[in-house]
Amino acid sequence: MTSHPRLTAALALGTILGALCLSLAPAAADDGPDLVMRKSTVFKLLTPNDKLATYGIDDPLVEGVACHYTVPEKGGVAGMFGVAEETADVSLACRQYGPIRFTAKADQGDVVFRERRSLIFKKMQIVRGCDAKRNVLVYMVYTDRVIEGSPKNSTSTVPIMPWGGASAPPKCADFIQ
Repeated sequence: MTSHPRLTAALALGTILGALCLSLAPAAADDGPDLVMRKSTVFKLLTPNDKLATYGIDDPLVEGVACHYTVPEKGGVAGMFGVAEETADVSLACRQYGPIRFTAKADQGDVVFRERRSLIFKKMQIVRGCDAKRNVLVYMVYTDRVIEGSPKNSTSTVPIMPWGGASAPPKCADFIQ
């Protein structure tokens, strides 16, 4: 039994598009950021509204530090299908919420979290550094594209303090390679 060439091409294209959509899907809930809240900013009649969404993440190498970031999320038809290019506006706040413990060594500017902000070209990144002189962790969020980046960014710092009567806190410089 032979198949029609157009049907075969359509099935191949459907398979490729399906695989592409799965590869671009967000990670499982356990691996991704925690949604804290969403607020609508622009009403859309028949499609989802534009929103601001706030998410929380834990630093994967520094126990006791959490970061929260707020990003705009486009509604409309493009937002509904996940193909809208999101703006580069992101705000960031990181805080110590318990005793700080480093679980591994890291480089200055290591990526703590990365998320795509468009179908292919733009991504948002949160990176970590250490101000050794002040024993402060420094987190920066920015967006970049394959061809051109964005100057929009936000920075947050976490002074490493003793917690709950503990002795001297660890020095971030001891964990930067």
